[in-house]
Amino acid sequence: MPSPAQAPLTLQVAVESWHLDPAALLLIVAFGTGYAWCRRAARAAAPPERAPAYCFAAGLVTWAIATSSVVAVYAPVLFWMRALQVLALLFVVPFLLALGRPVTTLRAALPEAGQDRVDHVLATRACRVAASPLCTSAAMLGLPWLLYLTPWYVASMTGIVGAATRVVLVIVGFGYYYARVQTDPVPRRYPPLLSVGISVVESLGDGLLGLVLWLGPLIAVGYYAGLQRDWGPSPRTDQSVGAGILWIVGDVLGVPFLAVLFRRLSKHEKSRAREVDAEIEEKADVAEPALWWEADPQLNQRFRRG
Repeated sequence: MPSPAQAPLTLQVAVESWHLDPAALLLIVAFGTGYAWCRRAARAAAPPERAPAYCFAAGLVTWAIATSSVVAVYAPVLFWMRALQVLALLFVVPFLLALGRPVTTLRAALPEAGQDRVDHVLATRACRVAASPLCTSAAMLGLPWLLYLTPWYVASMTGIVGAATRVVLVIVGFGYYYARVQTDPVPRRYPPLLSVGISVVESLGDGLLGLVLWLGPLIAVGYYAGLQRDWGPSPRTDQSVGAGILWIVGDVLGVPFLAVLFRRLSKHEKSRAREVDAEIEEKADVAEPALWWEADPQLNQRFRRG
């Protein structure tokens, strides 16, 4: 009789299939508890916004679904299900957690000395380098290529390596969105227009990986052949569907991220416009009143004052 992971995937099986990921569950509970405690402590100073809390909670729920539901059970069996899990852990979960503004929530819950320590850590060179566009983008773009095109892919299916890989996906994704969304205190702020430009280039890189997986050779042929799966899509179709998930669905999920970036860009431009207007008004207030003919060089020399 086939094991649950080898049973044909049906609606009933999908509902009944659950898997315990101790590492992910421990982190979800720890982060959820810590975030709730910080919000409760920060409420004494000022009522925190609700929207970040909803985003953070949605991120934790999505994390639990990706590591405990049918997605986790069939990720080692179907290429497209594994692609769905990678997409959720690398893109969706970190994006929602970053929108939850965890650093802001933590600072609000700490006394002034604790806030100074957080600011000091963020100001270190290590944090500035780790949160730079070069490092975060390189990690975000390079990780999927390493995962799918090296032996890491097969090793990450089960066991300790699999659990560690799922955590690494969330960490890398969160670092990327934390540094790019910049709703939290960050080591260094960059113009929103730079983030928009980087996103356009990164979309090309994601599409190239999807194209390689779609048209290229089969991945982990020996591993999937050893499963002796006699149901569902063929290996080629399975990988093609997974490539489409990484490419097309990944681009669709990038739309909310771009919307956040464009919103930041709009706020940045409005703030800059207000600063320029204030500078112009300040200069106008301190400038000496001038007659109309003083703006003309020749008339100014002929009729200058004094």
